[in-house]
Amino acid sequence: MMAEYYLRYWNENQGLTFTALRYGNVYGPRQDPNGEAGVISIFARRFLTHEGVRIDWDGEQRKDYVFVGDVARANVQALKRGDNEIFCIGTGRPVSVNEIYQTLAKLTDFEAPITKAPKRPGDIYQAFFECGKAERILAWKPFVSFEEGAKATVDFFRQQA
Repeated sequence: MMAEYYLRYWNENQGLTFTALRYGNVYGPRQDPNGEAGVISIFARRFLTHEGVRIDWDGEQRKDYVFVGDVARANVQALKRGDNEIFCIGTGRPVSVNEIYQTLAKLTDFEAPITKAPKRPGDIYQAFFECGKAERILAWKPFVSFEEGAKATVDFFRQQA
């Protein structure tokens, strides 16, 4: 957020035009399924290869997962209408890790073995956006439901196998 203060400063003092977008957890096809981030792509690959998954904490922590295609549309709209504004880009609907697991199990017809793990340092229990400003000014709102986006992600990884 400090960068946003600098943007405002340079706008007010030097006339710099800016637009800042704060993204929720972006997911979808082509997301890297390796590493620590990207639970949906990590789980999708592991479900499709019949491997187990790790669920930290109690799995009820909820975050705002927004489909990459919706994010791309938000970027285009911000280029057209977003001068000197800061927008949250998400769905406003938090999804838990357990919901991700259940959705992917249904889509892959496989129940991956679960390894439970403790809360990781820095984990937050709930985070999601209010995106009314993006809808009002950018004429943007997410179109892809979590279930549709999860299916597109699974289908992509299925084709890669």
